[in-house]
Amino acid sequence: MPVPTTTIGAYPKPDYVPLRGWHEAKPEDEQGRHPSDPTRPLRERGRIDAEDEQRLLDRATHEVVGEQATLGIDVPTDGEVRREHYVFYHLRHLHGIDFDSLEERQLRQGGWTAYVPVVRGPVQAGARFLRHDWHSAQQATDRPVKITVPGPLTIAGTIANDHYADERELCAALGDALNQELRDLAAAGCPWIQVDEPLFARHPDKAAEFGVDNLARTLHRLPEETRTAVHVCCGYPAELDQADYPKADPGAYDQLAEPLDLAPVDAVSLEDAHRPADLRLLERFARTTVILGCVDVARSRVEDPDEIAGRLRRALEHIDPHRLMAAPDCGLALMPRKLARDKLRALVQGARAV
Repeated sequence: MPVPTTTIGAYPKPDYVPLRGWHEAKPEDEQGRHPSDPTRPLRERGRIDAEDEQRLLDRATHEVVGEQATLGIDVPTDGEVRREHYVFYHLRHLHGIDFDSLEERQLRQGGWTAYVPVVRGPVQAGARFLRHDWHSAQQATDRPVKITVPGPLTIAGTIANDHYADERELCAALGDALNQELRDLAAAGCPWIQVDEPLFARHPDKAAEFGVDNLARTLHRLPEETRTAVHVCCGYPAELDQADYPKADPGAYDQLAEPLDLAPVDAVSLEDAHRPADLRLLERFARTTVILGCVDVARSRVEDPDEIAGRLRRALEHIDPHRLMAAPDCGLALMPRKLARDKLRALVQGARAV
């Protein structure tokens, strides 16, 4: 029986998309700001009519969703075409976040420094926006399209807080605001919703203490027919084939397995291609589906489908067949388009051979 496949989030943007990603920025702009300044992609998208921009974004979304489906991905994502950054895109739709007076912060346990938006007041949901994103993507295929959102702990670790007493209080407010958006998205008919929480792997203690509770807050009262997932990868490089970059502790998944299996979520997405785990880890997921990373998003080498099939067969020695899916480790944004296609083609061939 073939193992179902999905993608995790970002997909390489077509060249005509006016809003580029954070990783495509030049090293410094005229003010000497870091490329992670979240206002830069918005300022650099050029002069274009808003309606024309939306038409281009819809066109690009249809293109990348259709491409994933043509390659055989069972549950494609919208490719995050509309996003300059997987966190900041969502923050632009919340009240209480200041994008005008940025502050410099060290992120990911000192991995790099960036200019980030600041929480200046109560965080509240703004006008709904994901419903449109999903409708645009779903029109490209009859396969169920997944929409992703950053989770509260990951958002809190990517911005500055000048309003709430502590991180726990901020995360609770973020969870409530995200939940309003996700309930509207589910009501529109979106079949798959994924919450991205890579900081769970960086801070498994915080994840266990209050992160999983706020994941539940984020997904509260979604309809039973809406499939939900949480994505927990171990770190993203600054560029493809970077020799060394800071990753989460390899023991983090062991600490997270039980809390995540007890969380009100249908699936847990884990990185495994770049840094393979002891597959006995899967035995600790007694209830949830595991979306296993089988494609390395940090390296340009294209995986052999037979290698992927072999890894999945070994995984099936530790988990029920109906609770295993295959995916890339994370989003594919760093890759040239052809490389992303080649890797997904290998993923599908390997998963279908099992």
